Amino acid sequence: MKPKFGVVVFPGSNCDHDAYYAVKKVLGYDAEFLWHKDNDLMDSDIIILPGGFSYGDYLRTGSIARFSPIMNSVIDFANKGGTVIGICNGFQILLEAGLLPGVMLKNESLKFVCKDVYLKVNNKDSLFTNKIEKDLLEVPIAHGEGNYFADEDTLKMLEDNNQIAFKYSSINGDTDITINPNGSRQNIAGILNKNGNVLGMMPHPERACDPVLGKTDGELIIKSIVENFIN
Repeated sequence: MKPKFGVVVFPGSNCDHDAYYAVKKVLGYDAEFLWHKDNDLMDSDIIILPGGFSYGDYLRTGSIARFSPIMNSVIDFANKGGTVIGICNGFQILLEAGLLPGVMLKNESLKFVCKDVYLKVNNKDSLFTNKIEKDLLEVPIAHGEGNYFADEDTLKMLEDNNQIAFKYSSINGDTDITINPNGSRQNIAGILNKNGNVLGMMPHPERACDPVLGKTDGELIIKSIVENFIN
């Protein structure tokens, strides 16, 4: 049986419908919206924390959303091995909730960045990537605070445990600072928790699922998750 997606909706979410449309209308999987004030995950197998500006990004990005009632259930779900993916603002919320290490800073340019980028699939063994045969994905970004920062010990831990899922890359697969869109340490675009069941990523795979939009690499991440449930 195919898994069910639960898409959390916070005040200020603006990619919740993008995620819902991608997984249900384009890819044909079961999906349901989950309101931030509720505690019930509605028997969801996969939780998506979508992009946007939860609570207007006041204080810090994701810092208020982290205390929404639904997050108690999401944290418990993740700690029990449940599959969670946080996209853009959702990644920021995962950091604030302590489900992933590190913090987000303002983009090095201090400007909002919106464009397609190439991602090097740095870990091909995770449940989010192990069905992806390509080395590079082309996926859009849209953020003002996507500059991932962590201290040297944390970065070493991420490297040693193969927790870096994606890195910003050139079309040739280079991951040097010259193609870094926001200043993220080690060109990090997405990371996993130690158990590999939680993924946070700044790029938007849900915006790269529909052939009508001319890009479909994002569906490879979603299909990889689903295939692991089916298999």
